[in-house]
Amino acid sequence: MRTRDPDLKRRLLLEAALAEFAEYGVAGARVDRIAKRAGVSPGLTYSFFDGKEGLFEAVYDAVVEQAVAGIPIDADDLPGYAGRLYDAGLDHPQVMRFVTWYSLERGDGREVRPLVAASMADKVAAVEDAQRRGTVTDRMGAGELLALVLVIANMWQSQGEDVRSLVPASERRRVVVESVRQLATP
Repeated sequence: MRTRDPDLKRRLLLEAALAEFAEYGVAGARVDRIAKRAGVSPGLTYSFFDGKEGLFEAVYDAVVEQAVAGIPIDADDLPGYAGRLYDAGLDHPQVMRFVTWYSLERGDGREVRPLVAASMADKVAAVEDAQRRGTVTDRMGAGELLALVLVIANMWQSQGEDVRSLVPASERRRVVVESVRQLATP
C-alpha cells in the first residue's frame, strides 16, 4: 500500500526545482522536467506552489533558510564567517548558480523577500553590536561592512575564468579570509 507523504513530495520538488533553475533559470525551466526529476506528476507541483514563479520563490526561500541555519554569522570573527561562506559556495555550486539566476531574473528592483530582509537585519545588528564592543571596525556602517564581507566571500563563484585565473584555486580561500580580516579589524 502506498503512503502519502506530502512533506517528502514537497522536498523532492524543491530539490528538483533547484537543479532545474540552476541549469536553466526561471525562464528556461520547465515544470514537467521538474516533476519528472522529483518523480511526481506535473499537476502535483501546482498543488504545492503557485506555478513555476511560486516554485522559484520557494526555492530561493529554502536556499536562504539553509544558509542562515547552516552558516550563522559570528560578527566577532567576520574573516571566519567569510571563509565558511566561501566553503559553502564551493560545496554547493548548484546553489550559487541558482542565486546568480535569481539575481539576474529578480534584480529588477523588486522588494526584498521578508526572510532575506529579516536575515540581513539580524546580521547587521550583530555587526553593530561587535562594532560597539570594539571587536570590529567602525570606520564604516555595519550594513556597508556586511555587504563587502558577503561580496568578498562569494567573489570567486561570480567571476569568469579571466578573473579566477589571477589567483590559484588553492589560494582563493586565504585571499577571502585575509581580505575580510584587513577590512574588519579595528
